[in-house]
Amino acid sequence: MKILVIGASGTIGRAVASALSARDHTVLAAGRSGPLFVDMARSETVSALLDSAPDVDAVVCCAASGRLTLVDAGTDEEFLLGLHDKLVGQVLLVRRAVSRLRDGASVTLTAGVFEEPTPGGSFGVLANAGLSAFVGAVAPELPRGLRVNAVSPGWVRETLRAMGRDGGTPAARVAELYVRSIEDTDRNGQVLTV
Repeated sequence: MKILVIGASGTIGRAVASALSARDHTVLAAGRSGPLFVDMARSETVSALLDSAPDVDAVVCCAASGRLTLVDAGTDEEFLLGLHDKLVGQVLLVRRAVSRLRDGASVTLTAGVFEEPTPGGSFGVLANAGLSAFVGAVAPELPRGLRVNAVSPGWVRETLRAMGRDGGTPAARVAELYVRSIEDTDRNGQVLTV
């Protein structure tokens, strides 16, 4: 399969690209640098990316970003920017992909989960819950056998280590969920969790 991986230079994106390549898929790596440019906060770049990568069998978005912000901290603009990057950007990706992907193609988004209340995590919970609900609701609307799923990786071990913390799931194990979302053609409208 020919698979477009958005956010391929990040921790999860690198692991996903590696896992797909190991299974003999052709991976097109996209991100904020390199020849396949995309900025999930700018929907016109999403459209341009999809137009520049025709006939893909799957799109994976690992570019979901955000930061922990307490409800009474930061500005409204910072909150809305984070919400746009994680939630709205991925929803618009699906909207743009519907008319550009070949029949039977799939889109896999990145949601998330906070296993316990985390200071500053309330906005992240909002975006993650919205994405999870969106995937289940939009799946039956998709034409031409298109599919959409999401992966909810939780904390990734490599990310926690970079923060000086223990725990998390190795990125390679998280990548297996993205591969499953793509290769299991019966899977649609689901959120895969570790």
